[in-house]
Amino acid sequence: MGESAARAELLAPARANTSLWRHARHVLAENPVTAGSFALFLLLVLCALFGAWIVPYDPLASDTVHALKPPSAAHWFGTDQLGRDILSRVVVATRLDMGIAISSVALVFVLGGLAGVAAGYFGGWTDRIVGRVADTIMAFPLFVLAMGIVAALGNSVGNIILATAIVNFPLYARIARAEAAVRRDAGYVQAARLTGNGEGRILLFTILPNILPIMAVQMSLTMGYAILNAAGLSFVGLGIRPPTPEWGIMVAEGAGTIVSGEWWVALFPGAALMLAVFCFNLLGDGLRDIVDPQRRT
Repeated sequence: MGESAARAELLAPARANTSLWRHARHVLAENPVTAGSFALFLLLVLCALFGAWIVPYDPLASDTVHALKPPSAAHWFGTDQLGRDILSRVVVATRLDMGIAISSVALVFVLGGLAGVAAGYFGGWTDRIVGRVADTIMAFPLFVLAMGIVAALGNSVGNIILATAIVNFPLYARIARAEAAVRRDAGYVQAARLTGNGEGRILLFTILPNILPIMAVQMSLTMGYAILNAAGLSFVGLGIRPPTPEWGIMVAEGAGTIVSGEWWVALFPGAALMLAVFCFNLLGDGLRDIVDPQRRT
């Protein structure tokens, strides 16, 4: 009897993983929109990793003879004011925008997630401090706050990542706090405490892993906002500096040519930005369907 119980306990994680994978396949098969968002995400990752080697032209090379040429067989997305190939610049810019989004979301997950878990688990002065910090950030319009941080620290990639993480801090802290507060008196937490685990170990190895699926969904949703925030900062002149390929800069450079009829200069970078944000929003909905136990059949 004891050996059977031990064997069942060892097989439980494998069965749970198999069930989750089966449910994920069911969600993707039954929801073409979710499957499409995962496929688009894979395309963005491939462009970010290998874009610099697969583009047909040097994204920084100018050719004024062919400036502002419309889309053609030679230049599928046309050329900009300096004759640079827009397709090459859009593809290469994926690495920078995705890098900013992933880095900022990872940073705010560490800062906001851990702060929120500690606030919800310990309560008291920890909860009050984290709550006041979140309320202070929320008191400002978030994009204006990001502009102020970048303007004060300088418009480098690191400062853009930091500003994006700061404006997202309240969202992560509040979600993590609410989930930790619900789980701090759960049976498995009490069992971990009775077996001699310290509060820090319970926090990191019992509470935090149980809220990771919910936080993963939130990370996907805020990836789109992080890309939009970085592009917005570049559009207003506080982000990445030219001639570095970046979607926001490219839209800003093409905005002045729309009136004169060169619509492609701003259209294709703007379409790439829109698709990326749309992809991560749909990806978040799909992840919610996959990780939510109540939706599993």
